[in-house]
Amino acid sequence: MRANTISLFLLAALLLLPSCSGRKVSTVGSDPSVEARVEKLLSQMTLAEKIGQMNQISAGGAVSDYAEALRKGQIGSVLNEVDPVKINEFQRICVEESRLGIPLLVARDVIHGFHTVFPIPIGLAATFDTQLVEEGARVAAVEATAQGVRWTFSPMLDIARDPRWGRIAEGSGEDTWLDSRMAEAMVYGYQGRVSDSTSMAACIKHFVGYGAAEGGRDYNSTFLTERQLRNIYLPPFEAAVKAGAHTLMTSFNDNDGVPSTGNSFVLKDVLRDEWGFDGLVVTDWNSMGEMVSHGFGSDRKDVAAKAVGAGVDMDMMTFGFISHLEELVSSGAVKRSAIDNAVRNILRIKILLGLFEHPYVDVEAARRVQYAPEHLDAARRSAEESAILLKNDGVLPLNASGVRRILVTGPLADAPHDQLGTWVFDGEKSHTVTPLAALRERFPGAVDFVPGLAYSRQQRERFDDVVAAARRADVILAFVGEEAILSGEAHCLSDLNLIGSQSALLEALHSTGKPVVVTVMAGRPLTVERDLPNCDAMLYAFHPGTMGGPALSNLIFGDAVPSGKTPITFLRTVGQVPMYYNHNMTGRPYRGEKLLPYIELEAGQTSLGNTSYYLDSGASPLFPFGYGLSYTTFEYSDIRLGRDSYGVSDSVEVSFTLANTGRYAGTEVVQVYVRDLVGSVTRPVKELKHFERVSLEPGERRSLSVSIPVSDLAFYGLDGVKKVEPGEFLLWVAGDSASGNPLSFKVR
Repeated sequence: MRANTISLFLLAALLLLPSCSGRKVSTVGSDPSVEARVEKLLSQMTLAEKIGQMNQISAGGAVSDYAEALRKGQIGSVLNEVDPVKINEFQRICVEESRLGIPLLVARDVIHGFHTVFPIPIGLAATFDTQLVEEGARVAAVEATAQGVRWTFSPMLDIARDPRWGRIAEGSGEDTWLDSRMAEAMVYGYQGRVSDSTSMAACIKHFVGYGAAEGGRDYNSTFLTERQLRNIYLPPFEAAVKAGAHTLMTSFNDNDGVPSTGNSFVLKDVLRDEWGFDGLVVTDWNSMGEMVSHGFGSDRKDVAAKAVGAGVDMDMMTFGFISHLEELVSSGAVKRSAIDNAVRNILRIKILLGLFEHPYVDVEAARRVQYAPEHLDAARRSAEESAILLKNDGVLPLNASGVRRILVTGPLADAPHDQLGTWVFDGEKSHTVTPLAALRERFPGAVDFVPGLAYSRQQRERFDDVVAAARRADVILAFVGEEAILSGEAHCLSDLNLIGSQSALLEALHSTGKPVVVTVMAGRPLTVERDLPNCDAMLYAFHPGTMGGPALSNLIFGDAVPSGKTPITFLRTVGQVPMYYNHNMTGRPYRGEKLLPYIELEAGQTSLGNTSYYLDSGASPLFPFGYGLSYTTFEYSDIRLGRDSYGVSDSVEVSFTLANTGRYAGTEVVQVYVRDLVGSVTRPVKELKHFERVSLEPGERRSLSVSIPVSDLAFYGLDGVKKVEPGEFLLWVAGDSASGNPLSFKVR
């Protein structure tokens, strides 16, 4: 059977699976036969061989550089090798020349695709489409495992409310419910059926609180209370564990003075004891060694003892376990049982992935499966659904037959590497279709390309060449934003405006009087308020991946209709950080005060009558969470609750009618929000509790119903116990977090 046919079969099988929210997956180590194999193998291992399994290295050289260590069983996992020939040789040495024949677990940062690159994760979250996200992760698994990679360090489940933080690109945004559903989807997609050769172990990261890094600066400290952790930051990880995630990665940050890699409360008390996780826990790159820099340990030996004592199973690139654990066990500083438990978790994953039976890959098949047509199709659909229409003064969609001359401009119009986004090691520029390439293929001879700016940070004073070309065009398509290198790990920003002279370029284009359609490609939500007046339409495309060009062309010319929604609040100015929709009410909530310069400040003014807002930017964002326009319009009506009172074991039933009142077929992301009016601790003004995509033809009306278990309203209150507190609630059904009128109900 051809490799492409195999991939198509796998994707078809995926689409027949139930939705993420309805699937139940057993815990990692629930198979007695697997546990028996683990114990038998463990009983044969020396202490040195056990410690070797806990050692992960980055393979940066020839196979011969590691051959002796592999033969001695001193390496349990290798990352950053994707050549199937070399991987087969690594495995051959381990399986055929080491004493016990334990195969390697080969890992790679496959974050949003392997060769076929999908939109960055925050873009995938903008689709609000768990089925499509699951399909994308399955494509990544099919391509990566074909080359011997069986472990990915994804998904990142860090709730992030500060767009200055570069790694916001790698997660699903600010909302706990959305992040939890995306967590499930990606775990199901990566891992598939455990015994399948295309299964790739997911690694949920970074545990925990990393997205709350102070000041939006990577690696920085966090100060989250246990209640914040439990109500906001831990639920996505718990959802992923329940979905069967095989592995978990500790984070770089310390929280309230305790580095994650040495935090036994989160790694043992919560992860192991409360959730029953028996998968593999790995450090982030040298995060164990960095505990010395934190001042949490005196040297590498000290932090090795603290890490393994806290519940870490595998060390990534610190070499602290391989160097010091034997001595620490001999001295009694580390219990032998802690080593045994760690190795059990490692061996279990290798058995579940079938590595003992099938350690090798077919090199020729590995080549054929990359960039399969159905993989590219899934990437294109993901890019289409991830794009968010922020503004449209009626210019979009463009009429292809009415356009004779198109000006394409901007530094992101033909930047194949940059449109792939951050954390792309294996996507190739030669396979990336840029907007310019897609438009030239669609309109041969009708596209003028004058970039205006060679790169986003370029400073220019005049744009005479671009303006001259714009005056000759029927429409201007400008592609601006930030290159991939400006977001991701260690790429944080304090200014979120379009950098360089990009805003000046848009102003110059707007001055021509020609229609200006702006597409922003970025790894974070930028502050684009000043740019909106200088365009007739704006699409926001978080770095869209391999097929970004065709996807954007289809959206601009109406072959696809925008349906993406903001997975994070878009700010007016960076000074509003942090601003997120599900904040607490405060004692003086915003009530619409006037902004400067109109506010009159009187001598001796007191705080009476004042509320929580900024004098210069108010209290509202530029665009709220869950926002996104379409080429059509949707109307919600007849919103009704099944009854006005519920018990804790009931489900809240809400019904409504959704109508497409426009001229185009389109898809609306229906969102349901709930507010607990009174709690033992203050509660958020709104919380997302349900979303679904509904596609309607022009003029079509559909009666819909949603069932929300009352148990989903539980939270950790003043007593530290998770439960539903009785009282009054409000519920909204709307197209974004700032719309709709509330209905009220009670929980007994």
